Order: sequence, then structure tokens, then C-alpha cells
Amino acid sequence: MDSNKVTAFWQSCLNSLPPDQHPENTDLPEAWGFGSSPQMADELGQLVYDGIKTATASLVWEYEAEGEMIPKPGDLSIILNGRDEPICLIETTEIRILPFDEVEPGFANDEGEGDRSLAYWRKAHWWFFGETCKAINRKPSQHMPVVCERFRLIYKR
Repeated sequence: MDSNKVTAFWQSCLNSLPPDQHPENTDLPEAWGFGSSPQMADELGQLVYDGIKTATASLVWEYEAEGEMIPKPGDLSIILNGRDEPICLIETTEIRILPFDEVEPGFANDEGEGDRSLAYWRKAHWWFFGETCKAINRKPSQHMPVVCERFRLIYKR
């Protein structure tokens, strides 16, 4: 990731907002890409950029393994494409932690992936979370805790 590009992108975000809409915290937000490959970062980042994807899911276990905090409403994130270039800014609006098998159809739809069905969501995320579990030495289960995060698009380049 080119920190100069991310910093410049953040400054352009701040410059585009009216002063009364500036976030309380103007520190540089975390910059990251969706998924586990450049292709996924491109595909999922484009869905966010286009306003289709307004939610994402991750495992509580992964946050624990990496020693990271679970996002909270109001958190800002700079979304990167597969080349680690900033493409948009999002704000977390809602966090719910649910067992994998209790994720709802509306959430699957808001993730904006595939045909947006719960069946597609479960198949794709079972595979993705299975890979995550291997990396953190956990065993996937229907009851594994999923961070269901909703967000809104604030700015795009």
C-alpha cells in the first residue's frame, strides 16, 4: 500500500465535505481491501463503489487472533482495490454478532455478492471462513461468531 496515495485520498475526502460534515476524528482511517486476493478486492470494492454492497461479514475469531478491535458504528475505512489504491471511504453504521447459521437473508442481500441470496452467501462464506479458520487454527462451525457489519458510502474517487 502506498501511504502517500492513501493520505492524499483522505485529504481529498476531507476537502470534499462541507466543514459542518467533517468527522469528529480527522485522523487517517484504516485502509484495507475486501477478501483475500487482489481479484476479490477489485470485485468487492467495485460493488461498494457502485453502491451495491452495503454490508460485510468477518469472523470474531479472526479479530481475536490478530489482536484487533471489532469495528463499531462511526468507524471510517478507506477501501482499497486489488492494486492497493484507495477507491472510496465508508462509515460503519451497524454491528451485529450472530452465529453463522443465524445470518439473515436481508444481510446476505445487502452484501451484494453473487445472486444476493442467503444460499449463495452461506456457500461463499462457508468457503471463505473455512480458509480463515485454517489460517488461525480454528475449526469452522455453523455456530462460529460472525461480525455482520453494515456501512454507508461517504466518498468515492
